[in-house]
Amino acid sequence: MSATPTPLPIVPVILSGGAGTRLWPLSRGLRPKQFLALGGADSMFAETAARVSGGPFAQPMVICNEDHRFMVAEELRRLALDWSDIVLEPCARNTAPAIAVAALRLLETDADAIMAVLPSDHVIGAPDSLREAFAVAAEAAGDGRLVTFGIPPARPETGYGYIQRGDPLAGRDGAFGVRRFVEKPDPATARDYLAAGDYLWNSGMFVFRAEAFLAEMTRFHPETVANCRAALVAAESDLDFLRLDEAAFAEARSISIDYAVMEKTDKAAVVPLDAGWSDLGSWAAMWELGESDAADNVLAGDALAIDARGNYIRSEKPLVAAVGVEGLAIVATDDAVLVVPKERAQDVRLVVDALAESGREEVVSHTRVYRPWGYYQNLDGGDGFLVKQIVVNAGAKLSLQHHNHRAEHWVVVEGEATVTNGDDTFVLGANQSTYIPLGAKHRLENRTDAPLRLIEVQSGDYIGEDDIVRLEDTYGRS
Repeated sequence: MSATPTPLPIVPVILSGGAGTRLWPLSRGLRPKQFLALGGADSMFAETAARVSGGPFAQPMVICNEDHRFMVAEELRRLALDWSDIVLEPCARNTAPAIAVAALRLLETDADAIMAVLPSDHVIGAPDSLREAFAVAAEAAGDGRLVTFGIPPARPETGYGYIQRGDPLAGRDGAFGVRRFVEKPDPATARDYLAAGDYLWNSGMFVFRAEAFLAEMTRFHPETVANCRAALVAAESDLDFLRLDEAAFAEARSISIDYAVMEKTDKAAVVPLDAGWSDLGSWAAMWELGESDAADNVLAGDALAIDARGNYIRSEKPLVAAVGVEGLAIVATDDAVLVVPKERAQDVRLVVDALAESGREEVVSHTRVYRPWGYYQNLDGGDGFLVKQIVVNAGAKLSLQHHNHRAEHWVVVEGEATVTNGDDTFVLGANQSTYIPLGAKHRLENRTDAPLRLIEVQSGDYIGEDDIVRLEDTYGRS
């Protein structure tokens, strides 16, 4: 029986819903690790999108949560990449429902669609090798296989799941059957897997026909597929985004693709991938990826190591000096410092859990918070006041708004601001300022082609981001 010809192009489905808790304090809820430049000069999301542009690839589909939608759109625009959809998940339901939504969406227009499912927070050191592996995987997917990529293990890693490779697939050089998927092992078992030679790390990347995946997903979890279909049918377009129906999607079971399908199906296949892959899942992984000094220290930012060995030391702002320590990950931002032995780097999530339980803001956001128009950064604050730096991108503007509990004073330090203050609209240059009384409608615009930077001083009986009444908003937040 001849194989079905592989339809082209392949549709990249980029999953961008993770929180990256093990890379706290750098990765946080409102700006998780996929939007950080950790493995290169650009963010991992941008590098993922760039790797699957052109050639056999169609416009990508992105699945993300609502809080990250503007960052996703801005990254794609910055790369000058068109996209088919940016689908917003109203709640987290793990990978299987997200992929089911993507498959259903693709099948609306292409019954033969082949999809490549890609996490947005992985590093690939050899993109050409990945493209070659995609070609092999697409051929196997054309035969109805659900293909994953397995990474040849470099060490007895306990932080990854494993795939035991089976026999070669007939007529598909480079692709194999799957004997079994196994959970993250203990150290002794991981050493056994490494010695056996037929175990691969589970990369979390997949290639399959949308129809083939949905058939297996329906076979094992029909209710979840029905929930996803209902969420898509009732979805609403919002600017550049497609919002899934919250009530329907919330009914879908929260389950990973591995548990839902790959560990059960008899159609699984694996393509070994040796492409310098890392999921940067911990600070220990960052140490392995980084360039070390003679004492095996990896230093990033304003960091100093004396009589120290095998450490990962990173500073985003203050000088960090380490003396006489070994095997630590030390990470400092302007509002938090983490110190953990590298062998316990997976336990950083325990810190995040403890902070979340106590309601600490450091879990959710940095002092710098990104918005679709630019960003603001908290500089100082106290009882009844807050000082911010605000940067507005060229051509961008904030919403027309007012506050019920605070007044504001704006001082322009760079660029040119067009200000609406009550019934007046005027222009302020560097070293000029204006006062926004409590309750006055106001708007800040940058009508130039250069960034606008100003200092905002808030004062009042309540200082909080929820004291914003939007009257008009370019970004659909009114």
